[in-house]
Amino acid sequence: MKNGAECYSRFLSGDKKAIEEIIRDYKDGLIFYLFSIVGDIHISEELTIDTFIKLFSEQPKFKGEGAFKTWLYAIGRHTALDHIRKSSKRREVPLEEAADISGEESIEQSYISDEEKIRLRRTINRLKPEYSQVLYLIYFEGFDHDETAKIMKKSKKQVIDLLYRAKGALKKQLEKEGYSYDGL
Repeated sequence: MKNGAECYSRFLSGDKKAIEEIIRDYKDGLIFYLFSIVGDIHISEELTIDTFIKLFSEQPKFKGEGAFKTWLYAIGRHTALDHIRKSSKRREVPLEEAADISGEESIEQSYISDEEKIRLRRTINRLKPEYSQVLYLIYFEGFDHDETAKIMKKSKKQVIDLLYRAKGALKKQLEKEGYSYDGL
C-alpha cells in the first residue's frame, strides 16, 4: 500500500490515476468499518463509494495532522452517520456476507478459519454499535488508540475504556455461545 497522503496530493495536483490507487488501497477496509456502523454490507459498499465520490468531487483538504487513513475513515464515518440520520430503518445482513477469505494451506483449515471469523464477526455485530466499532478499528484495521479516538470523535481515555468494556462484553457473549477465547 502506498502512502495515501502522497497519492491524494498527486490527485489534487491533477493526477487522476492517483484516486484509483487510493480506492484500491483503502476500499475493503473502509467497507468493513462502515459495515460495523450501518450493519448492512450493501449499504456499507454504497457509503464507501459515496466517500470516494466526496474525495473526487469535493476534494477536501487533508491537513496532515494525522494519518491519511484516519482522515479517510473519519470522512466515511460522517457519511455513514448522515445516512443513518436520513434513513428511517436499519436493515441487518448476516455477517457471513462480509467474511474475509483467508488463504490457508488446506481447504478444510481454510473453511474452519473462515467459519471462526464469521462467528467472531457475527458475535461482534451483536454487541453495542460503539463496541463493535472500537473492536473493528483496533483489531481488524490496526488503528492505534489515538487514531481510533479521532475517527470515533472521542478522547483516547474514552477509547481505552470503551475497548475494555467491549472486550468484556465480547468475552461474555462468546462464553454464552459456548466458545472460549483466551486472548481477550
